[in-house]
Amino acid sequence: MVTKIFSFFLFATLLLCHGSGPVFAENNSRSLRVALLPVPDVLPVYAARDKGYFAQLAIDVDILRVGSALERDQLMQAERIDGMINEISGAASFNRLQNRVKIISIARFPIDNSPLFRVLGAPGANLRTVSDLEGIPIGISQNTVIEYITTRLLSSEDMAAEAIVYRSVPVLPERLNLLLSGRLGAVTLPDPLATSAIRQGAVEIINDAALGNLSASVITFSNDSLEKKAAAIRDFMVAWDKAVVEINRNPDKFRKILLKNIRVPKNVEADFQVPPFPRKALPTRVQWEDVMTWMVDKKLLDAPLAYEDSVTPEFLPQ
Repeated sequence: MVTKIFSFFLFATLLLCHGSGPVFAENNSRSLRVALLPVPDVLPVYAARDKGYFAQLAIDVDILRVGSALERDQLMQAERIDGMINEISGAASFNRLQNRVKIISIARFPIDNSPLFRVLGAPGANLRTVSDLEGIPIGISQNTVIEYITTRLLSSEDMAAEAIVYRSVPVLPERLNLLLSGRLGAVTLPDPLATSAIRQGAVEIINDAALGNLSASVITFSNDSLEKKAAAIRDFMVAWDKAVVEINRNPDKFRKILLKNIRVPKNVEADFQVPPFPRKALPTRVQWEDVMTWMVDKKLLDAPLAYEDSVTPEFLPQ
């Protein structure tokens, strides 16, 4: 009940803050509004803006900073943004009843030593391997990409489903505090928060680099925007790709942009590495179908959604 009340008031606040009318120039086909969480996956958008790549292509990209996935998704639900960076399961949830959005690119997946998520053991808990986690409550956010990734990581090491125990702790700082205080033996956290936890004594048990690109954040736009602003979105992806090339070529050049716009804990600010990004990539059909299987098993979907209805290659740069 508390969660429902909070969601209602958050949504009402958003409407009041942005007014009753459109919050961006809907009739301007060169104007895009995107909602971004303060996570490393969104860095190419800030890089493209600050380096002038959007301006060079004559597109106006309005970045709306959001504090939670809930806020981001409510803005898309209310048709107050054109696009966002989210995850495969999140895009599928929007299309549960009708086709409303499409994934046009992968934003980020694990490359080399730059995972997205890590499963961690508490300091002094003597948890070192996946098998040590059998029957141990693991802090996650339920019914989200965190639960999906954690389940797939544990099962990849042959942990039986009945041996996996979760405790839902949706708020990331609370999850971190429960881990570091020893009140939870293990949690799954995204980077850079996970790296911060390791610096404070947590032990990494496994991360999503172990399963290649199972983990992926994605660039998602509404179908309405893809139809009305197709040229601008194609140029957005050209600028994104140019930023990715430059970030991968010289990551240190983009550290200031990352630290200015991404939430990086103080204890890792000095040496947290700018992650590499993939170029011109889409979720594979295998990735999509595995997420569909998990969502149906979790009763988040009644039936699998078709890959072609939610993923399009039409906006990848040539």
